[in-house]
Amino acid sequence: MIFLNPAVLFGLLAASIPVLIHLLNLRKLKRIEFSTLAFLKELQKNKIRKIKLKQWLLLALRILIILFLVTAFARPTLKGVAIGGTTSAAKTTAVFILDNTPSMSVVDAKGSYFNQAKAAIKELLTQLQEGDDAALVLVSDQSNDEIKTTTNLLDFQKQIDESKISDANGYLNSAIIKAAKIVSKSQNFNKEIYILSDFQQGRLADKGSLSDLSQLLNDKVRIYSFDFAGKDVFNIGIDDLKLNTQIFETDKPVDFAATVTNYSSQSVSNLVVSLFINGERSAQQSVSLNAGESKIVSLEAPVNATGYIDAFTEIEDDEILQDNKRFVDFYIPKEIPVLILTDDPSDSRFVNFSLTAANSSNGNDGGSLKITQRNLSEVGSINLSQYDVIAIIGSENFSGGLDRLNSFVDNGGGILIMPGSKSTLQNFQKLTTGLNIPSPVGTVGSINSTANEFKFDKVDFNHPVFQDIFTNKEKKNVESPSIYYYFKINPQGKGENIISLVDGSSFLSEYKLGKGKIFLFNTAPVLSWSSFPVKSIFAPLMNKSIYYLASKDQSANNYLAGSTVLIDLKNNTSPQIKIVRPDKSEDYVNLQDQPDKNFYEYKRTDLVGNYKVYSGSGTSKNQKGLINEFSVNEDPLESVTKYLSINDFENYLKQINFKGKFINVNKNEDPAKVVMQSRFGSELWRYFLLIAILLALVEMAVARNAKKELVETTK
Repeated sequence: MIFLNPAVLFGLLAASIPVLIHLLNLRKLKRIEFSTLAFLKELQKNKIRKIKLKQWLLLALRILIILFLVTAFARPTLKGVAIGGTTSAAKTTAVFILDNTPSMSVVDAKGSYFNQAKAAIKELLTQLQEGDDAALVLVSDQSNDEIKTTTNLLDFQKQIDESKISDANGYLNSAIIKAAKIVSKSQNFNKEIYILSDFQQGRLADKGSLSDLSQLLNDKVRIYSFDFAGKDVFNIGIDDLKLNTQIFETDKPVDFAATVTNYSSQSVSNLVVSLFINGERSAQQSVSLNAGESKIVSLEAPVNATGYIDAFTEIEDDEILQDNKRFVDFYIPKEIPVLILTDDPSDSRFVNFSLTAANSSNGNDGGSLKITQRNLSEVGSINLSQYDVIAIIGSENFSGGLDRLNSFVDNGGGILIMPGSKSTLQNFQKLTTGLNIPSPVGTVGSINSTANEFKFDKVDFNHPVFQDIFTNKEKKNVESPSIYYYFKINPQGKGENIISLVDGSSFLSEYKLGKGKIFLFNTAPVLSWSSFPVKSIFAPLMNKSIYYLASKDQSANNYLAGSTVLIDLKNNTSPQIKIVRPDKSEDYVNLQDQPDKNFYEYKRTDLVGNYKVYSGSGTSKNQKGLINEFSVNEDPLESVTKYLSINDFENYLKQINFKGKFINVNKNEDPAKVVMQSRFGSELWRYFLLIAILLALVEMAVARNAKKELVETTK
């Protein structure tokens, strides 16, 4: 016998109360004998014996009443014994782990795995009785919200009916931990966890997440598994969609790379992969895949719009639909604000001319540059956040503002740095050191001297800055300028050498810091230092450099379904934001109560697709108020059509040190019958309470009779 409320057993100490009262009532009276009463002794002796016997009987009854009453509240239970055929008499806490991840959408002869699981839960609910409680844990739920049990089984059944397949992923181990915490708090005798899943490989547990759960999943817990897999599933999924393009300009082609994998055991021929941009089919390719094979499909299409651009690739329907689309978004600026900081305005003459010429060629169709020029000494008083790119030409008048420049880069800004005509090694070193990039180690050559000219050695033509510069992609060639004087710079492994000189030093190098980028040139854009400003490569390289530095890392806005998204509120101007989900539903968020005004953690990412973030109640018309956008996609692990065996799951239970009983329910078995056969235990509190009541009735009768005899004896 075990007790479900053992703490109540401390109440057994109350059984000593009747004994104490009895002892206190025992008093030794002084005996005075009268000769006239002597003849009554023999007459009363028998009655007094009977009264004392009844007093001892009353004491025993009162002690037993307290003992049985306290024991009843302690809920005594016989383990493994059925009384009167009521094996399920003990109260039950049933926690149902329902796998609602995309792989459960597979359909076999009995319907979808998910609907079969819901039907099994409903059947199991018929075995629960009044007072039993139940809880539902969804595998896709990655939140840490507390899950409470309910005794209202009708409402619980409605909860099951309303459950749907989610695009979000999840691990069974996480769901089991949640279920274990629920049953560990229960005082019911039967603690049961039901796992209804297809037991897909890769979805059992995250690497390194297993822990000892023996304290939660002790020998009083039973786990039932219902495995609905078994079909040879035909599934092809799009695992990834990348943007090969890093510089986005209107009316220029954007290059996509889609990774497509055949997860089935049969090959597929001429599978059509389509690309949609802003809802319109823009390109398509066909691909053939052997069983288990992956291929990268390249898709390219021009984009004639500005602002946030939605794109997705799509393949034909198969048995798991959720992985047939992959979403991405990117941003084509209508205007790029550029701040040029110089020691001497004449130093930026060629740079300004190149950027202005590029603006003229772009016209008013978008992608133009809005150029502002200020003195380098004013950097401490300028609002840098209103610019996408800062071009620093010079270093002589730089007297502060390094913290603001570093913050600008960390938050995604781009900086182009070139020496000015008045730059010295010392003041240029101060600038580069302050920005945490390699400093020049010396100077080479002489200003205005052609005695020693230096040339380009190697050029990384694969860098995005050379995208679309050459009309003939097969004949990439850069005419090297003559460089008379420069600062000798070595990236030192901290950056990428884009153009190097014959001495191995860097002419142009790139450094990625935080969310932003820095381009570092080693020579000033003036003719006294080199012929670079008058070479054909100068204007397109300046133009592409600005566009590249203004571009953002698109992968930062791509998330897996169910994960938390950190929304950047930098451009928000309202105390409220509106988030439009892929199904067009809207979430409004009041930011006044948020501790962090710069970022907001958004967790409702259970749908795949593109999410739009508006300042206030902005509208989709002309993207008014649109301040951010991010894409949510399915985890490729959900596409895998390989499944765990019973042995695999039993090994998992050993790893988490499960102490209870595990029962696997076959698809062809009656789940209710299997559960009833394994469920055990009968609570005896009703019987103990009944005995206590009967003893109380007997005590009342004996007490009444004893009192009557006592009165008669004392007369």
